[in-house]
Amino acid sequence: MLEIHQIPVLSDNYVYLALDVETGKTAVIDPAVHEEVLAALDEKGWMLSHILNTHHHADHTGGNLALKERIGCRIVGPRADRDRIPGIDVALGEGDTFTLGKSVARVFDVPGHTRGHIAYWFEADNALFCGDTLFALGCDRLFEGTPQQMWDSLSKLRALPPQTRVYCAHEYTQANAAFAVTVEPQNRALVARKAVIDDFRAIGRRTVPSILAEELATNPFLRPDSPDLQRTLGMEGAPLVDVFAETRRRKDRF
Repeated sequence: MLEIHQIPVLSDNYVYLALDVETGKTAVIDPAVHEEVLAALDEKGWMLSHILNTHHHADHTGGNLALKERIGCRIVGPRADRDRIPGIDVALGEGDTFTLGKSVARVFDVPGHTRGHIAYWFEADNALFCGDTLFALGCDRLFEGTPQQMWDSLSKLRALPPQTRVYCAHEYTQANAAFAVTVEPQNRALVARKAVIDDFRAIGRRTVPSILAEELATNPFLRPDSPDLQRTLGMEGAPLVDVFAETRRRKDRF
């Protein structure tokens, strides 16, 4: 039901256009900027109806007001952070749904990176727009949340169907892979994936979106229950949130 178009902006951000094919309704997810979004809309011949923000950071909301002024679209964002979302019209949180034409997204509260972060899961299209909560082979820093909050958030996302496509907001995959092999070097799937990623980036090829099944097999932030990861960290049998927290601490210092 959705046609998704990826727009690389800034140094490593991804902005997404999502078109509900049947109705022509179009959303932009996390518009860091507005000019590139307008150019892509013009090229595709799509008319913007909504802006979907995952969290308040400027590299996710920087285009909000200019797009709203130019087009008159409605801005949707996290209820827990509505005071920091420029131009917000609709505030959503856990258990809510968002309807784009005939496409329906389930909304999850996924705090940790920020106090108010949400993700949009379009189940019929196996499409997850998760902002900075989950990356290909990573997750983002805990600027405003706790390890427990972030682990709870990631636990929601890792429970989604394995065929889910993960449309994260940054091209951080190569750096994430370099770290991941230091904490789970025995993971053959991870080592093989890192080699492919290195080849892709050497020719400028994108690594996003990824597939959740790949993340479940190789992303250390989704794998605190891995015996190999626990052994590398010296945390065999530790609570999963503690293993996650130590993995995040090591990434912060990497």
